[in-house]
Amino acid sequence: MKLIVVGAGAWGTALAANAAAQGRHSVTLWARDARHVQALQSHRINERYLSGVDLPEGLAFASGDLLAAVAGQDLIVLAAPVAAVRQLLLALRDQPAPVAWLSKGFERSDASPALPGLMVHEIQAQVAPLLRCGVLSGPSFAREVAVGMPTALVAASEHEAVRQSLVQAFHGPTLRVYASDDLVGVEVGGAVKNVLAIASGFCDGLSLGLNARAALITRGLAEITRLGVALGARADTFTGLSGLGDLVLTATGDLSRNRKVGLLLAQGMNLQQALGALGHVAEGVYCARTVVERGRALGVELPISQAVVALLDGRLKPDQAVSMLMGREPAPELR
Repeated sequence: MKLIVVGAGAWGTALAANAAAQGRHSVTLWARDARHVQALQSHRINERYLSGVDLPEGLAFASGDLLAAVAGQDLIVLAAPVAAVRQLLLALRDQPAPVAWLSKGFERSDASPALPGLMVHEIQAQVAPLLRCGVLSGPSFAREVAVGMPTALVAASEHEAVRQSLVQAFHGPTLRVYASDDLVGVEVGGAVKNVLAIASGFCDGLSLGLNARAALITRGLAEITRLGVALGARADTFTGLSGLGDLVLTATGDLSRNRKVGLLLAQGMNLQQALGALGHVAEGVYCARTVVERGRALGVELPISQAVVALLDGRLKPDQAVSMLMGREPAPELR
């Protein structure tokens, strides 16, 4: 199989490296920056995004004309932030090969005035409706995948052929790939858990305890499920890898960028200082407001996500957010 990963950040590099290390496929990693590609070819280490991880000899690199790079590929995988996906899908709209994305989040509201922020499959329906598409998601830190630590992901698409292409490309000795036809559910889980991980970082940064963290994760999963079902997903998807699995990892793991933002804000940094210290994209910051807006438009209650937006905006201090959430009226659990 010939496959290309478009985007040489940490996750794109890690997934391409894992696939190339299996030795069964021809794998190319494409980056927009030619100097970045030259450095990858010369040193076989992605020093900027994945330092200290040697890249396998079988991994090829490319830059320049994207359409020329994807020509003849059996699978195209987009490893880019949500903000960049619209232009990539527009450029690839006539490709015959399946296209999958790794992006987790909602587009900013101002990118599409018709709706308050879109998921990637909704962007694809707008700009490239004829593409056969899917998403690869689940609980995964790039560094662990790159070095071959055991990981399980889920490949979701309405098209069985796309699901099977993703399984064929990435299922291997250290990476287990399950298939799902609930594209909406897998995308919602991957997006909203980033917002909730910021809340978990606040919780840990304020030393509120393990009881509080467990409550936050559990009630956060309820928020994900409510929003997902309202958007057309199946409820049972959120007990799987892209729901509960990804939420637990991102809300508790020390490698989580979104959790790190919450930790830094709890230490007294403002948002710009926290993002500067982080040095990488934190999709939860980018899409938190959109998550709340989509929920509001659907009449879905998202109190934790709303508190995160208020914290990011500086309208609430961490201790005020805790008081607000704990002071809500009693309610049945399963709602």
